[in-house]
Amino acid sequence: MFLQVAVLLTLLSHMPALDACPKCGNMVVPYPLSTSDDCGNPRYRIYCNNGALEFLSAPGIYYRILSINPGAYKLVIRPPLIGKNTCYSSDLSVGGLKLDENLPFNISVRNTVMLFNCSDNILLSPLNCSSTSYCRQYEEIEEGSGCKGTLCCHFLKDSSMTSHRIRVRVGGCTAYTSVVDVQPKDPADAWNYGIELQWTSPY
Repeated sequence: MFLQVAVLLTLLSHMPALDACPKCGNMVVPYPLSTSDDCGNPRYRIYCNNGALEFLSAPGIYYRILSINPGAYKLVIRPPLIGKNTCYSSDLSVGGLKLDENLPFNISVRNTVMLFNCSDNILLSPLNCSSTSYCRQYEEIEEGSGCKGTLCCHFLKDSSMTSHRIRVRVGGCTAYTSVVDVQPKDPADAWNYGIELQWTSPY
């Protein structure tokens, strides 16, 4: 009986590898992530569009997946583009990044989020809006130059905040970006730009 249980457990432990989806472009799609109904776990759906892996937010915006760490149950998506002439994030019309709370993904606590073009109301928040804020360094590189001179702040996404949303809106802050595991001594052009998402294990 013990031998039968051991064999069954061994088979079950190897089943996910059989269900892994094929590569998308040059990126491996590890289980439980799923790009079709025929592989992976459908609750962990991501999308292979023209050879690029993408994550779909609740409002229907696709974000490019930059990397996947299956051992840590994490993936990193590209932050939205910021319009140079407007300092508006490309997902401003849907209120920024919003994840479906019924799915097993959430925003990890290793993200340092920078908000730009903010109203004065932001100063009432506990965010860092000082001259030493990381957002000031970001404004000095080309990607952030369109927001230079606006009121900006940064915060570390921690467990006390909603782990399913980064909000932007007209009348609040209209643009944002994010850095994973920021290192204060590194220059802004060397930061690891992205929004790290984590998923819960299906087991």
